[in-house]
Amino acid sequence: MASASATYLKYGCSVNKVFNASQISRGVKLVSVGWGRTAGFPSLGTSRFHVAAAKAETVDKVISIVRKQLALPAETEVGPESMFSKDLGADSLDTVEIVMALEEEFGIAVEEENSENIATVQDACDLIEKLVEKK
Repeated sequence: MASASATYLKYGCSVNKVFNASQISRGVKLVSVGWGRTAGFPSLGTSRFHVAAAKAETVDKVISIVRKQLALPAETEVGPESMFSKDLGADSLDTVEIVMALEEEFGIAVEEENSENIATVQDACDLIEKLVEKK
């Protein structure tokens, strides 16, 4: 599922909006931007803007595989921002098994350097789409 959200914390104003996949073009990639004020000038670091462009069906498949590999109960919330270790309780062996299941499902090969950078479901989805495009 493609989504976008923005939060501006420095001045106490907060805006959160979720867009569906049809509202965001396929070429949009993950973006993080911070904006604060130091001596009257903008600087990076106080707010965050995040856009994720993985296809909804990719996200759904990844979530399904993660649920199966971790034997998660139905009531456990799993979404693009879910962190494998912190939120879902995956250890390093679980993570390896998830990556192997993703490789099999999507017909891709994930190199070790890439698998080390997967912390969230969205990270996995973005990597999968990148690797599938290269095929």
